[in-house]
Amino acid sequence: MAASGENVQLLGIVGSPFVCRVQIALKLKGVEYEFVEQTLGQKSELLLKYNPVHKKVPVLAHNEKPIAESLVILEYIDETWKSNPILPSEPYQRAMARFWSKFIDDKVVDTTWKSVFTVEEEEREKRIEELSEALQFLENELKDKFFGGEEFGFVDIAAVFVAFYVPLFQEIAGLHLFTAEKFPKLYDWSQDFLNHPVVKESLPPRDPLFAFFKGRYESLTASK
Repeated sequence: MAASGENVQLLGIVGSPFVCRVQIALKLKGVEYEFVEQTLGQKSELLLKYNPVHKKVPVLAHNEKPIAESLVILEYIDETWKSNPILPSEPYQRAMARFWSKFIDDKVVDTTWKSVFTVEEEEREKRIEELSEALQFLENELKDKFFGGEEFGFVDIAAVFVAFYVPLFQEIAGLHLFTAEKFPKLYDWSQDFLNHPVVKESLPPRDPLFAFFKGRYESLTASK
């Protein structure tokens, strides 16, 4: 929990998977913070001051010292507040956790977006194939209830995109990619993760998010 006199702010947008990661970690650690909501498409003065390089959320400001990029923020949170560690203590396992978290950003997040919001059919099919391959790698990597073992950890938090956002996007686009039949271990993991009390309380409301992206998808497909 944030000690007396500590000032913790999270600059974010409700519905962002990257902001959601940080909220899960803060909730798990019991850190009290102020959520400074940003407006989509607008850069507040505070955001530009705290993250002049990328000019995007999330930004965690701890006693007015800003940290940007969600995976970097997760590591900072873990090193600053020691309860409920999210990174493994053993160096090799820590390195693997960083590897798979970056894999999710590089191979799942962007590919999911392009497999749904790409007009060109051939490009879309290629992205769907890449996403399926990436999900298979995660399926093979999952050895326990969570990527972190019996309790969720760094990779699980990074993979909130897989658990919450991939099913949302595939429903919007009518895809049948991330299913219990194709990825049984990963699917069971997603249900356990989403139903964990800490995660459940940190997730954005699904319905407005679904409506927002459904609108974007329909306007894209209407322009084909």
